[in-house]
Amino acid sequence: MGWVEKRVNQAGKVRFTAMFRDVRGANRSAGTFSTERLAARAWHKAELDLASGRIGDSKRGRQTLRSYVEREWFPNHVIEATTRESYTYLLDRYVLPELGDLRMIEILPAHVREWVTRLQTIHGARPPTIRKCKVILDSVLTTALNDQITFLHAGKGVKTPPVPSRPRRVITAAQFDRIHAALPDETMRLLVETDIETGLRWGELTELRVRDLDVDTGVLTVTRVVVHLRSSSEGEGARFVVKEYPKDGQARRLRLAPHMVAKLRQHVVAHRLGQDDLFFARLPTEAPRRRSVPTRLPDPDTLGVTEPNSKGRRYRHGTITAYSLGACRCQHCRNAISAYRAARRSTGKDEPRSPRVAHTDGHIGNDWFRANVWRKAVQAADVGFQVTPHDLRHAHASWLLAGGADIQVVKERLGHGSIITTERYLRALPDAHDAALDALAAIRGMPHG
Repeated sequence: MGWVEKRVNQAGKVRFTAMFRDVRGANRSAGTFSTERLAARAWHKAELDLASGRIGDSKRGRQTLRSYVEREWFPNHVIEATTRESYTYLLDRYVLPELGDLRMIEILPAHVREWVTRLQTIHGARPPTIRKCKVILDSVLTTALNDQITFLHAGKGVKTPPVPSRPRRVITAAQFDRIHAALPDETMRLLVETDIETGLRWGELTELRVRDLDVDTGVLTVTRVVVHLRSSSEGEGARFVVKEYPKDGQARRLRLAPHMVAKLRQHVVAHRLGQDDLFFARLPTEAPRRRSVPTRLPDPDTLGVTEPNSKGRRYRHGTITAYSLGACRCQHCRNAISAYRAARRSTGKDEPRSPRVAHTDGHIGNDWFRANVWRKAVQAADVGFQVTPHDLRHAHASWLLAGGADIQVVKERLGHGSIITTERYLRALPDAHDAALDALAAIRGMPHG
């Protein structure tokens, strides 16, 4: 129950302060008034507002966004380890330097709009990055609103630059066969073939252990996933953390073709693997190696141009501008930037960086696999466009649907949380529109094909 405190100022004037206790039992003021009756009304109203959940702690609202994020929100926000790593970078890089000094109660939609504009015009952030930053800020503001630290969600209604979606390009079976044949050894070929036959995510594939496969029934059980943490704050550089649940939180089972079961069984016998051993493991690197630079680079005029960046600009492959401004990571652009840095080091303009050692506990890191195995095989296969290991998952889904598999079965094999995600693969293959074109040609009475 509230009360009224009588106060006399230095001039001898009597004033009355309305007092009440908040949900934590701390004494709070509802204002100072000229009469005791007005003060009593104030504390009565304050207690009613408190009971209905409309009063928060004003002191918490006066803290800065940086203080709230670092002391309250981030330490108590339940998120995955890799998400926390990504949030840490984006908060420190884009959010807190711009908005961190504003008090929570002072943040308005106008501040958020100006921040979005600065990210695009001054920092040069791309639309996908801006959208991720906005998602993080919205999460912070939503929590603050729910905790009654603020009474306005400054992010609501503030739009970010549109993120253009590009049509998914799926490799054909012939293109996959060329990539598969270009892989360096039998283990890598079996790993990639297992990927295309199962559609597993990389973390699920590289955490597969012998006990997960029932060779009698050909059923593979997916119950775990390994995540690769790269932040230097983790101590020993990159490290691997095994989660006892897949991305969707649900374990799943999928049947393998007999020829795949036979190959995996033969792999186990040949490498003398135990039940708890990884199917595909990588030994720790004994010594660091520096990437070699080609002695002669091709003429950029003969290599074509990159895909448009966020500003619609293209750059010639094999140039440092294509690597930096075009964000192209093809072998020609990587060689160009390596040669540029080597030339600077040779003239004393830059200090050589010590070669990095890839830390591993036996798991195969996606970065290492891309750089040392996958890109070389794709380049040798001459596919004609960029293909990533994750594209094998897309190919698995598209091939199944194109071959007439039930969409619900495909959803369960891939571990999708919603069938809407699976439906995106229905029109991914190059010949997926042939039926529609045949129907159109039939109506028009024209031959097709």
